[in-house]
Amino acid sequence: MPVKSAGLLLYRKSTGVEVFIAHMGGPFWAGRQAGAWSIPKGEFTSERPLTAARREFTEEIGVTPPDAEAVDLGTFRYSSGKTVRVFAVCAPEFEVDAVRSNTFELEWPPRSGMIREFPEVDDARWTPVFEARELLTAGQRPVLDALLAELDGSAD
Repeated sequence: MPVKSAGLLLYRKSTGVEVFIAHMGGPFWAGRQAGAWSIPKGEFTSERPLTAARREFTEEIGVTPPDAEAVDLGTFRYSSGKTVRVFAVCAPEFEVDAVRSNTFELEWPPRSGMIREFPEVDDARWTPVFEARELLTAGQRPVLDALLAELDGSAD
């Protein structure tokens, strides 16, 4: 059975559409930009997908997401078979001073025997959709098309 995730994509409209995305933490993603950003998301099993998406946003960003109507953009499949169900929330006033993500442990450097702790997310910011296309992981890029379609084809 494929791994299921749920995520929350905040967006706002200014001169174009901007989305709130997060840079993945840990040594593998350090110093990388293209393909190293993600929609705040995470795995779930028995809880409702929107509940999981809100919980994961809080865990990865360190603040609760805006309490606004969420639009289901659908389920997106990665090449690995993993799926992510994404919900969009219009959040024009949302800002964070600092990301306070949960952490994970990893042996680093590899085969050193040293276990270090890293944040799941080390940065998050508002990004124009045209920039987000390059920054997001390949499996999440179709979410941007779904968001724009939901917004009635708004130009990015």
